Amino acid sequence: MGGDQHFTTADGCRIAYRIDGADDRPVLALSNSIATNLHMWDRSVPTLSRSFRLLRYDTRGHGSSDAPVGAYSIDRLGRDVVELLDALEIDRAHFLGLSLGGFIGQWLGIFAPEHIDRLILSNTASYLASELPFDDQIRAVLAAPDMNAIADGFMRNWFPATMLAAPNEIVDEFRGMVRATPARGLAGCYAALRDVDLRRIISLIAAPTLVIGGESDTVTRASHSEAIAATIPDAKLVLLPGVHILYVEQADRFNDEVASFLQGAP
Repeated sequence: MGGDQHFTTADGCRIAYRIDGADDRPVLALSNSIATNLHMWDRSVPTLSRSFRLLRYDTRGHGSSDAPVGAYSIDRLGRDVVELLDALEIDRAHFLGLSLGGFIGQWLGIFAPEHIDRLILSNTASYLASELPFDDQIRAVLAAPDMNAIADGFMRNWFPATMLAAPNEIVDEFRGMVRATPARGLAGCYAALRDVDLRRIISLIAAPTLVIGGESDTVTRASHSEAIAATIPDAKLVLLPGVHILYVEQADRFNDEVASFLQGAP
């Protein structure tokens, strides 16, 4: 694997990224869930890098990227990706985003279609503000003495009870990522989710799109995936048994669905 590198966005935010895989392969950009970093994809890299040049990055406010104070917007998070692709002189890429990364993927499909070949939206929604109390969550994260209780809450939403019942290396890795997320970065991205509603405008997405949902996901439910797939023209829907971090729970099936979709006939 390559090491982390950085570039600086137009508004002065330093963003960390990493590239794995041969230069002659198509680029697949991977975008993370909130409260994680680019290492959330580590287990997928050996499989996916056989077919793709993987571009991972830390969402602003997360990992080794800067965490500016204040509310972020989905527009800014999307433009971070466009500026990263431009900085690397990548004209077009496939894009796989999970959860918050799926919101960013929808924004890119609408507002930066010239950059996106095929789009995969995993465990995400187009609108969550009516269901989740983001202002309360912002206040709670900024007031918390540390991220331990917040991390435990994420684990309950992200993984099935069977994975939480006993010590689990994967859960520990994800808990560590949440604990390491700056409070102001998490709060900034909560604000982006609070303020975004893409439900109608995703009908403009023209890129071939695969929507993957977890049948037992309690955050971005299967019904959210179904609504996205029903709105984006000709989108393909795949529901897998599992919760939110589906590509870990259903690694083989998830990777197979991704590869077959990206390598299928146009």
